[in-house]
Formats: sequence, C-alpha cells, structure tokens
Amino acid sequence: LYSLIFGRLRISPEDETTFYSNAEGYWKDIPPTVDGMLGGYGSISSIDISGSKAFLLKLIGEGEGKTGTSCALDCGAGIGRISKRLLLPLFNTVDLVDVTQEFLDKAKTYLGNEGKRVGNFFCTGLQEFVPENGRYDVIWIQWVIGHLTDNHLVDFLERCRKALRPKGLIVIKDNVAYEGVVPDEVDSSICRDLEILQSLVSQAGLRIIHQEQQINFPKEIYHVHMLALR
Repeated sequence: LYSLIFGRLRISPEDETTFYSNAEGYWKDIPPTVDGMLGGYGSISSIDISGSKAFLLKLIGEGEGKTGTSCALDCGAGIGRISKRLLLPLFNTVDLVDVTQEFLDKAKTYLGNEGKRVGNFFCTGLQEFVPENGRYDVIWIQWVIGHLTDNHLVDFLERCRKALRPKGLIVIKDNVAYEGVVPDEVDSSICRDLEILQSLVSQAGLRIIHQEQQINFPKEIYHVHMLALR
C-alpha cells in the first residue's frame, strides 16, 4: 500500500485515501471496550494510566514552566479511557476527538457523572481536525500518531501548537520502533523509531522539554515513550 524510502513514509494521494479509510474500517469493527481500545491488552490500562499520571504531574500546576489545569484535549480518545482515568481528575474541562462515532457515543455513558465536564465531542480524523486556537493547557495524543502520514502529523502538531494556552504543552505517548518505520497492515498504521519522531516534532516547530519511557509493560510489545512538547 505504501512505500518506505530511507525509513520515511512516502505515500501517494490514492494510497493515502486507502490508508485512512482502512484504519477507519478497522476501528469500526472493534468493540467499544477498554480491551478493544488497547488491542486486547486491557490488563495494562492501570499501569499505563499510572505512568502517564506520574509524567503529567511533573508538568502541571504551579511553578516555572508548568502548565495550567483548565482545559485538556484527548486525541484519538476512543471511549474516553484516558479522559476518565487521567485527564478529568486533573483538568476542569476535557474535549475528546476520535474518528469513530460509536466510541464517542459510548464515552458519554462510560465517563459517568464526570462526563458533565466534557466540553466537546469531536468526531473526525486528526488529519482534518483543527483545534481551537489558544484553548488547551495540555493536548494529549496517545496511540494514534501511527494513523497519520508524516506530513499530516507535522501539520497536526503545528495546529496543536497554535491551540495551546500560554505555557501549554502537547504530550505524545506512543509505540516506538527499534529502527525505521514498521507498517501494520492489520489496523493500517505505522510505528516510527524515536529519531524519526523527534525529527517530525522539530519540523512542526516544537521542542521536547521532557521525555520518559513507560515502564512495566509486557516485554512482547513495543517500547512506549512519552514526550512533552512546546
């Protein structure tokens, strides 16, 4: 479907359309559950959230360089697993964006009473999503950048940069390949190595201010890194 040249994703316009439509088709067949969101690894959810919370608490609140807790955006939110366990407990308002309407519909019940503090449910792919300028203290992007081509990822990060409040942060948490780019034909995604990801971040005019690897995940899955950007 797409060619990898010098470790970078090169994709024609026709193949790009297929790349996105195949991914949408994949997620439409996935049950709206925590296990579904995590590709059968529902058991790692608590470890994942704990790692994310420890990372995020270093970056929010009072103090030099820290960001506020007014509003966060959950990108590729699914049924709201991260919003429920991580973002809503820390932020006054959270917006969710996901390409699958069924997941967002499920989120409205899954989030329970705290769902009243959700500002918006946006149903769209991130390649087309334009977040409101100056709205967010934190934009959380987890396990979804593999569904964006290199150019669309750079463009999206540039739009996210404009959507930050003063001192706001973008956090990417995602799988990292050992070397180069690894395609996954099953869910129509790719996994980039850290060097490529860092290069795309830089192209978007962002710099990494803090970076950590998630610990205590199963050995058979990709390493997962968290990058805070501004």
